[in-house]
Amino acid sequence: MNEFGNKIAQKRKDMGMTQQEFADTLSVTRQTVSRWEAGTVIPDVDRIGDIAGILGVTCDYLLRDDIETEQGTMAGSNVSAMLLATQGKKIKIDFFEDENDIDLYNQVCTVVGFEGNWIKVSAETKKGTIEKIIPVSSIFSIEIIKEEA
Repeated sequence: MNEFGNKIAQKRKDMGMTQQEFADTLSVTRQTVSRWEAGTVIPDVDRIGDIAGILGVTCDYLLRDDIETEQGTMAGSNVSAMLLATQGKKIKIDFFEDENDIDLYNQVCTVVGFEGNWIKVSAETKKGTIEKIIPVSSIFSIEIIKEEA
């Protein structure tokens, strides 16, 4: 079993979930979960955030062998406390130049929640409402938009 698969298996077992229950929660087969845990297959990038959320760990914890704690690298930092204060608020995000998110460029977003070193936002666009999970490391700055009275 690889480190990634070992972490999934251990956290799943700690929660008292069978492979089948975990698979049902993620809308995949039990065999898929078995392959992840055995290290023969790695889940799609889109699926890793869902796995981390269900297991209550960060994506960094799952993906990086050098992180031993489930809270990952942001645990106890001032950055995480400042970001947590934005939950439920309307914001505008500026990204580092090489990590711009075209869907969120110049958009007012609502912070839905956090998953480790990832922030989940919702935005109204011309295409309708979108939800995205973006890495905190790609954010240059956040402007909190004041609600009009």
